[in-house]
Amino acid sequence: MKRYLTAALLCALSLASQLAHADIIDDAIGNIQQAINDAYNPDSGRTSRDDDDRSWDDSRDRSQSSQQYNDRRRQLDDRRRQLNDRQRQLDEERRQLSDDERRLDDDYNR
Repeated sequence: MKRYLTAALLCALSLASQLAHADIIDDAIGNIQQAINDAYNPDSGRTSRDDDDRSWDDSRDRSQSSQQYNDRRRQLDDRRRQLNDRQRQLDEERRQLSDDERRLDDDYNR
């Protein structure tokens, strides 16, 4: 009885081993066939899916880039307004200083 059990176990293991090898070989053949198809048909479904992914990534990148550009542009415009306001203040102070200087000269010359 022990012999039959041992023989059955060895047969089961050898069949399982062969099936595992067959699966590995099938996967390898499938991968080789897919590589050949991709090489000869670059416009296949896989490539178009990759292109769709790339175009989505590109549009997302463009959107982020556009948002960054708009944010930076807004910051620069705000800074320009601040500088213009400051320049107007300085011009006004310069006019007041000139007026004060003229009055001083007029008062001194009298």
